[in-house]
Amino acid sequence: MASRAATVLVHPDRDDIRFTNVLSALGDPVRLAIVARLAEAGPGEELACTTFALPVSKSTQSGHFKYLREAGVIHQRDEGIRRMNSLRRADLDALFPGLLDMAIVQGREVIVGW
Repeated sequence: MASRAATVLVHPDRDDIRFTNVLSALGDPVRLAIVARLAEAGPGEELACTTFALPVSKSTQSGHFKYLREAGVIHQRDEGIRRMNSLRRADLDALFPGLLDMAIVQGREVIVGW
């Protein structure tokens, strides 16, 4: 089994975050639910991947987190065996004012529907 330390986590710089990539990342109900859950945690707070109750397999869940990270929606870092996640609210609000707030509302609706 590969070590988490061997995994390079790619995050775009703020200037490299593209509107179309963010919209694509937010275009899936599971990813919207992840964003809403991270928003509930509060500014600067992190949640481990294992704390999300998502109706998908672990491998599919990992893919959703990767998609959000590579689009610039979330930041991830490894802490021991856990992968910690936080919302890149400051970056997204600066680049696309109001977009994240709309996504969070939609994500909460997805969670309520589960």
